[in-house]
Amino acid sequence: MKAIASTITFCLLILSIGCRSNFEQIRTSGDPTKMYEKANAYFEEGEYSKAISLYELIIPSFRGKAEAEQIAFQFAKANYLRGSFTSSSHYFRSFAETFRASPNREEAMFLSAYSNYKLSPRHKLDQAATQKAIDDFQIFVNTFPNSERISECNQYIDQLRVKLEEKAFDSGKLYFQTRNYSSAIQTLENMLKDFPDSSRSEEARYLIVKASLDWADNSIFTRQEERYKKTVERCTSYIKRHGNSERSEEVISYKDKCEKQINSFQNG
Repeated sequence: MKAIASTITFCLLILSIGCRSNFEQIRTSGDPTKMYEKANAYFEEGEYSKAISLYELIIPSFRGKAEAEQIAFQFAKANYLRGSFTSSSHYFRSFAETFRASPNREEAMFLSAYSNYKLSPRHKLDQAATQKAIDDFQIFVNTFPNSERISECNQYIDQLRVKLEEKAFDSGKLYFQTRNYSSAIQTLENMLKDFPDSSRSEEARYLIVKASLDWADNSIFTRQEERYKKTVERCTSYIKRHGNSERSEEVISYKDKCEKQINSFQNG
């Protein structure tokens, strides 16, 4: 039994070496036509890494020829199917810009955007890829307004915007917790402008009020009156929008406190 197992292992090893040797022979052949045919075969077989290696070598040889379009598209798609989303986003975008009349241009632009969607991290991390995906999906929608993928793109945009909203809220809250009141107010106010229908709007306005009050309380004497007045404005805005919330009475008490402070300044 051991002898049979050893023989099978040896045969598999020889077969494996043969397959690698065949790929290396093609890769180093210097024959673009042979590499093109084999790259397509590897692509169809799901051997995307090998297909990518061969496509990369022959792109210069087929530039300006009829095969160039297919090579460029399958090179981008092989990167996508392999999960190399940074590369696939770049190569699909390059394809769409180069082959504007191609029937594959719509799919290329969609997959470029979707590649960035796949790169979008959880909301606590840097959201550059998230914003890039949103921008790319919006460009797709504007370019192909009648596409069957419009609804799908809008769903992805909505999902990505939730991440940006959560990122902005968490950043504002962190500024508040670390007593960087000016940055907390600015970040949360920008969040409300960018996401006016946010489910976190009440909490964001409450934190703005709290940050504004704490900032006024801890300011130098010459800046306090101005900052208490600004806090009264923010309290009024909160009460107008969230008068029925559990925190409304608390905010009203902050407003009363600020008005008393303002009166004390004005009365000397």
